[in-house]
Amino acid sequence: MRTDSYPGTLPAREHLPAAPAGTPVLDVVIPVYNEEKDLQPCVRRLRDHLVRTFPYAFRITIADNASTDTTPQVARQLAARIPEVSTFRLEQKGRGRALRAVWSASDAPVLAYMDVDLSTDLNALLPLVAPLISGHSDLAIGSRLACGSRVVRGPKREFISRAYNLILRGSLQARFSDAQCGFKAIRRDVAQALLPLVEDTGWFFDTEMLVLAERAGLRIHEVPVDWVDDPDSTVHIVKTATDDLKGVWRVGRALATGSLPLDRIARPFGDDPRDRDIEDVPKGLARQLVGFCVVGALSTLFYLLLYSGFRVFTGSQIANALALLVSAVANTAANRRLTFGVRGRGGAVRHQAQGLVVFGIGLALTSGSLAALNAAASEPAHSTELAVLIAANLAATVLRFLLFRGWVFPDRREDDPARAASSSSRSPSPSPYDTTPFRAGDVADSWRDATVQLLPVRPHDTDARDFR
Repeated sequence: MRTDSYPGTLPAREHLPAAPAGTPVLDVVIPVYNEEKDLQPCVRRLRDHLVRTFPYAFRITIADNASTDTTPQVARQLAARIPEVSTFRLEQKGRGRALRAVWSASDAPVLAYMDVDLSTDLNALLPLVAPLISGHSDLAIGSRLACGSRVVRGPKREFISRAYNLILRGSLQARFSDAQCGFKAIRRDVAQALLPLVEDTGWFFDTEMLVLAERAGLRIHEVPVDWVDDPDSTVHIVKTATDDLKGVWRVGRALATGSLPLDRIARPFGDDPRDRDIEDVPKGLARQLVGFCVVGALSTLFYLLLYSGFRVFTGSQIANALALLVSAVANTAANRRLTFGVRGRGGAVRHQAQGLVVFGIGLALTSGSLAALNAAASEPAHSTELAVLIAANLAATVLRFLLFRGWVFPDRREDDPARAASSSSRSPSPSPYDTTPFRAGDVADSWRDATVQLLPVRPHDTDARDFR
């Protein structure tokens, strides 16, 4: 099932509306496990920084992951003494579990988290959340590998971090640069739609969240950070790496089989004219062209290898026909799944039959080229045959794409009554963006009509919460 142009449950991004005085705009979560020594200085330092630099109301939430030392008592004392601090206790460990619980219950429109060691320079916090407040982005991450970042850490952690991100790029086609930096933020409406799709409850939680968000087309903003390694970190590197690799395999398999309903979190990109529906311009054309070119290049190599192998045992015409037949079947199957996004076995036989007709046209072009070559030269060189075949295949490729797109794999979404009825039943409003199969959109709907900016709350303003 193709989902590239389905409107999701999220409306177009807009600047967050004005909030009532005292309502937090930002909720910074600090997940902790047995951090009785570092918790108090971390929270006080973070709170002082936000009071001095953040122009809106905020909250700091301590998420206690079943600590067994005096961390819960320290958290309660901080919450009692500092109005902007609250605490949340979980009886099970897991950073992902803590973030899911606190983010799901928070009323702040922007949600963030950072590690208790404050390895990341806090001056990056406002640049991290500003794109979410303005409506420019859906998620934001601090990156230690982005251009402009300054990082102090040992070679072992440097190697592990870079190797892990290379694995993500190679296996899951991730385009973000740093998945593991404990410095991330997300809009609440996005979190409510995205978190139910994230299964991991440990350290792989935010990596899985980023991969799914990126695959759904959400915008991820990266902020270069200054980062100093904590030599006393309690993270078990080997176990964490093993769990992460298991998570990569699980998510990769789910993406390959199409079992994740990523259309639930699709969202229009706003008022960019390039994203508007323009009459007579086909949707998804650029993506399909890229996929078709990649499949075509691989198919051509496959075809040339087959032709060279068959040519050893038979004449050029028979070798060409056999090589084209085998590569055409593989090409149709690859384009069906990768280029045009058709999943399942329904219509596969018909598609292959139509693909064979397209194959016949290619056979006529290439065979005609070979016949013309043989008429011009009685015994042409093998390299000359290959050059003629490449030229003929290039000519056939354009026609093949047009036939695939317009005849073999046409986009019948608008002509499918069942799908149209399903779409209309999901959307009581005529707006193409107002669909409600996933109730996370309820909160987002309340922001849709608000266009005024947030009212700043500065340290010198009168505020009953200010106890200084």
